[in-house]
Amino acid sequence: MKVLMLPWLAHGHISPFLELAKRLAKKNFHIYLCSTSVNLSSIKNKITGEYSDSIEPVELQLPCLPDLPPHYHTTNGLPPHLMTTLKTAYELSAPDFSNILTALHPDLVVYDFNQPWAAEIASSKNIPAVQFLPVGATMMAFSLHMLKYSGKEFPHPEIYIRDYEMLKFQSRNDQVNDVSDRERILQALDLSCKILLVKSFKEIEEKFMNTLSVASGKKVVPVGPLVQDVNIDDIQDEEMEIIHWLDQKENASVVFVSFGSEYFLTKEERNEIARGLELSNVNFIWVIRFPLGGKITMEEALPEGFLERVGDRGKIVDGWAPQARILKHANTGAFLSHCGWSSMMESMKFGVPIIAMPMSVDQPVNARLIEAVGVGLEPLRDEKGNLQSAEIAKVIRKVLVDESGENVRRKAKELSEQMEMRGDEEEIDNLVEELLQLCRKNNGGC
Repeated sequence: MKVLMLPWLAHGHISPFLELAKRLAKKNFHIYLCSTSVNLSSIKNKITGEYSDSIEPVELQLPCLPDLPPHYHTTNGLPPHLMTTLKTAYELSAPDFSNILTALHPDLVVYDFNQPWAAEIASSKNIPAVQFLPVGATMMAFSLHMLKYSGKEFPHPEIYIRDYEMLKFQSRNDQVNDVSDRERILQALDLSCKILLVKSFKEIEEKFMNTLSVASGKKVVPVGPLVQDVNIDDIQDEEMEIIHWLDQKENASVVFVSFGSEYFLTKEERNEIARGLELSNVNFIWVIRFPLGGKITMEEALPEGFLERVGDRGKIVDGWAPQARILKHANTGAFLSHCGWSSMMESMKFGVPIIAMPMSVDQPVNARLIEAVGVGLEPLRDEKGNLQSAEIAKVIRKVLVDESGENVRRKAKELSEQMEMRGDEEEIDNLVEELLQLCRKNNGGC
């Protein structure tokens, strides 16, 4: 069976699509993974060996727009003011996508959260199309509830967003070709053929999957956490320095701090986090990123004297670090995270409790879920949503060191053991059956 996958142009989307492709490839599916050249080049070293024949990269041509050269055909390092331009260019690639489908004629298209045009093109060619959500069922159910039943309480009171988060949520509604982000998300959901695929598992989200199923009118099919394998033999020289530093620390004594590939901390946020880390008096690895063209030195980026004061108990990493490898390391004891969905899944998989610091989009809902599941805590902010260094330090110490955080540490370990024991074979076997059945019943579209 031939499946064409079309993820959104973000690492946090391409990576789970690739992990899903690998699992389907092991079940004798042939996968076409369609994205821009810059994104495909970032994953080409992961499509080798056993996957080189069964996962085939397919380049999607975006039109040349004045502000968007090819190295900006990705969200990775994209200056925030160009996000709407990227969305516009992506949608304008629809004719090229149509040509790709004509040339390859896959049995099925798997598309992302914001691509109703992809499903429509597939349907016009009598190819069934299914949506894969690389975000949580909780977030999707919550968002759908807000969009469809505005003013009504969400049926799960432990999931909510605060007033300052609501303002951010409402402000993120770009118009591309006279269609808003929210309209596009609803259309993409509605066009999915009978089922929705979600990157999750029932132990943490079953009731939210049921809520999403009712709200969408689709059967929700979990495909597992899709955490990448960590190959300790495949390690680069620059990664070795970080791992060597980590090796020197005590068991579960290090907090790993990272905010993903798309969020860039403001100066005020960097300062509060730096003070929080300093006050906590614990070991830390902190990954700091800057947008392309906006790079400054770490001395400029951090409070004066910070690097000298923390000394060897702190490791500052510029741009990128081997996150999964760090989280799997026995000396990592907590993850101060923006609560991106893939990062959450990795932390759960490796039994690392989470210090939740949501910054945008789905992350506040993910943070509430983390606390509801019991594997993390969120530092309180002021009424405007500003970070507070003393609160950050308090929660770091509670999750990593203090006796009062023992329940969170125990729950994180238990969930990790449960995930290890169950694997994802059951979900993938069920997914394979769903996809085969869908294509048999819908020969000629959906």
